Amino acid sequence: MLGRLNHVAIAVPDLQAAMRLWRDVMDAEVKGPVDQPDHGVRVAFVELPNTRIELLEPLGADSPIANFLKRNPSGGIHHICVEVDDIHAARDRLKEQGIRILGDGEPKIGAHGLPVLFLHPKDLFGTLLELEESGEASKS
Repeated sequence: MLGRLNHVAIAVPDLQAAMRLWRDVMDAEVKGPVDQPDHGVRVAFVELPNTRIELLEPLGADSPIANFLKRNPSGGIHHICVEVDDIHAARDRLKEQGIRILGDGEPKIGAHGLPVLFLHPKDLFGTLLELEESGEASKS
């Protein structure tokens, strides 16, 4: 069911400063920023040879990232994202196993223009897991 690691997301209090750090100090390719109003975040991606790091900044006070930063003012790892071939089939299988889906249970379009879902961290040993339908599955 699970595919490759798509990204590790880091919540940051200052997206521009984080982008500069990864670009200028770590010498990484950084893309963005892009506003994602449906998710309440502004994102940038650090491109690595085998995955990405997603940098997240809140778009407003009601953003889930704003709440995370209240508890973690310096920022920190927010979630990990793993690809699945069929997000609806994955959702249904996980729900049958008692894993809770956050929100209304329906996929939303994520930062890569693909359907995503988030799984409740209390069901995954404290880890917020995002599932993203792989690009190949979305093309069919």
